[in-house]
Amino acid sequence: MPFHPTRRFTLLFLLMLPLLAAAQNGTVRGFVYDESTGEPAIFTPVSLWGATNHGIQTDVNGYFSISKVPPGAYTLRIVTMGFDTLTKAVDVKADQIITEQLYLKKATIQMQAVEVTAEQQKAQNTVRVGVTKLTPKQIERMPAIGGQADLAQYMQVVPGVVFTGDQGGQLYIRGGSPVMNKVLLDGMTLYNPFHSIGLFSVFDNDIIRNADILTGGFNAEYGGRISSVMDITTRDGNKTRLGGKVGASTFAAKGLLEGPLKKQTAPGQGSSSFLINFKHSYLDQTSKSLYNYADSAGLPFKFSDLYGKISINAANGSKVNFFGFNFTDGAKFRGISDLDWKNWGAGTNFVLVPSGSAVLIEGVFAVSNYKIELLEGNLQPRTSAISNFNAGLDFKYFMGNNEIHYGLEVNGVNTDLSYFNSLGYKLQVQKVSTELAGYLTYKLRVGQWVLDPGMRLQYYSTLAVMSPEPRLGFKWNINDRLRFKGAAGLYSQNLIATNNDRDVVNLFYGFITAPDDIPKTMTMPDGSVRQVQNPLQRASHVVGGFEYDLSRKASINLEGYYKHFGQVTNLNRDKLYNDTPEFASKPDELKKDFTLESGNAYGADLLVKYEQNGLYLWLVYSLNFVDRWDGHQTYNPIWDRRHNVNLVASYTFGRHESWKANARWNYGSGFPFTQNQGFYERLPFSNGIYSDINAANGTMGIIYGPLNGGRLTDYHRLDLGVTKTWKFSEHQSLQMDLSVTNVYDRKNIFYRDRLTGKEVYQLPVIPSVGFMYSF
Repeated sequence: MPFHPTRRFTLLFLLMLPLLAAAQNGTVRGFVYDESTGEPAIFTPVSLWGATNHGIQTDVNGYFSISKVPPGAYTLRIVTMGFDTLTKAVDVKADQIITEQLYLKKATIQMQAVEVTAEQQKAQNTVRVGVTKLTPKQIERMPAIGGQADLAQYMQVVPGVVFTGDQGGQLYIRGGSPVMNKVLLDGMTLYNPFHSIGLFSVFDNDIIRNADILTGGFNAEYGGRISSVMDITTRDGNKTRLGGKVGASTFAAKGLLEGPLKKQTAPGQGSSSFLINFKHSYLDQTSKSLYNYADSAGLPFKFSDLYGKISINAANGSKVNFFGFNFTDGAKFRGISDLDWKNWGAGTNFVLVPSGSAVLIEGVFAVSNYKIELLEGNLQPRTSAISNFNAGLDFKYFMGNNEIHYGLEVNGVNTDLSYFNSLGYKLQVQKVSTELAGYLTYKLRVGQWVLDPGMRLQYYSTLAVMSPEPRLGFKWNINDRLRFKGAAGLYSQNLIATNNDRDVVNLFYGFITAPDDIPKTMTMPDGSVRQVQNPLQRASHVVGGFEYDLSRKASINLEGYYKHFGQVTNLNRDKLYNDTPEFASKPDELKKDFTLESGNAYGADLLVKYEQNGLYLWLVYSLNFVDRWDGHQTYNPIWDRRHNVNLVASYTFGRHESWKANARWNYGSGFPFTQNQGFYERLPFSNGIYSDINAANGTMGIIYGPLNGGRLTDYHRLDLGVTKTWKFSEHQSLQMDLSVTNVYDRKNIFYRDRLTGKEVYQLPVIPSVGFMYSF
């Protein structure tokens, strides 16, 4: 009898139960909150002073757990920037679990050195390979384009990220295409997190608690994608008072309202709160008068984002959240294409702190729906819809400096695609796929080493394929200032995108899961032929580098990476025949809807940071190489940018630090594109073999050159911003944001019309102003 995957997972967790039942000396755990709002204080250092000293940082929920504590009297101590020092006496007894709720009070004296020390402690105790952690404070260091700070703008300066432009721009992370990037919002899977204008995401900065960007080598808690992960966590509504924000700019307007449903009457008491946020762009209207020099008909972008959340918090720190969203987007490029997409979803997640166990339990269940439609000239419309549900349980168990992390996930996807290729052949596919996964990681601190091995078992039920995916991360602390690190792993995914590399404007991102209309064999670069076992896309990652603290104010981080994409599924650009018996003699490459490719991505990312007395500097240089093999030729995909440079500067000054000046400069070498080689008259043959070619009126046909054989011109842009804040009372303030995008009006190419040769450019110089009132 076959060993079913579910039994494998069950056996795995039964084997772990003795570990969870192991007796400990004592455990001190709990949550740390900001007393003024009730919001968790994330990544805050917590130390336990006594006969022996222990230290740890809170996680994204404000949770900490210090285990293996010998019995005795201790003092919990928290020293962090922006808050008064907190101390509390605790008496630890053998086999006892103490749960504390700690509330930090705002301080009037800032202690930057403390924050630097906390950052160094975190760097020494975690692997952090290919990881960038972002908070709203960091995102606000970028010029507020359109009068509003946004994650999309900061993502463009993250090491390893390549951005393709202001209009219809996409983010490509260390050689992977957007479909290879997993995006999570409060544990829910999203499929298009960025608006068409490229300057805004669906994540309003005022609802973000934390954003983790994992560019490669990520551990076993993440799966189902073969390149990268964006994990976004939203904050809760204010638990102590009613408040909000109202703002407007030349680009968009927004409003936020939050407050308690059941007020937290005293620290440590249960509560419930709500948060609702709405953002709407009217750039397509205001640009007709404000930016008519860019386009007399106005800039063709519009979007609306609505997000809501209810949080219910128990006295012991356990909580449950209910959230939902509705995002819409539209772009109308005159004479080229009209694009519209809609995305809605709802879900719940929870954090459970069992009273008699040192385990922290988290869970999520969510459903979502995404639909996109693209109209191009006289071509048939392209449409794609994807419905998704995902659920998961996650367990964390702390043993001194070590941590066991394990969980289960289930994901269901239904895709519906209608697509026409450049030769007019229709692709109509509906697919359903279910995935089940189990994972285990074990972070172990041994002397100067931090080891983080993991294993993920990813089961694709539609294909009846089990994918074992080992992962490993490590860090070697040479001394307090120098640390070497590395990570490696195997990855798989079952979702593909249906964009076409030859599109003039590459906006349409359709999706299909579990495609089965693929070739039976795959020709490799060395000429050998490999049998295709299943349509899974697969990749392996190797990442390595070092961190060095130049001083308490400055640090350098260098990482090299290599990703091998062993099997990648793409839309077949060369399909000429239907896959029917009458064409059985034709090769698969001319009749299958999809084709298989392989490739590599490799390079290095250098990050230099400096922060002191309100001055923040960020320098990133990325060297990238990306290639694909399609069975006949090696080519560079459209996101193969060889050099990418980002410089960011932010300076806070003035009385009560009420002024802030920001600057960002980006340089990127040219992207590949397919050049025209010639033209011909395409005759319609409307009457078949009886058509009179002498009387017919044909259309202009294009003879293409080598695939992506040319390079566009280099891209560079300077953005500047100034922010002024007027404080009226403890909770009331007015903020003004002035910004200029593309200060020196660089003509960065957007696309070149294949028939006329006319060049259309990205956004010209765009000044903007925005005001935000907080109460």
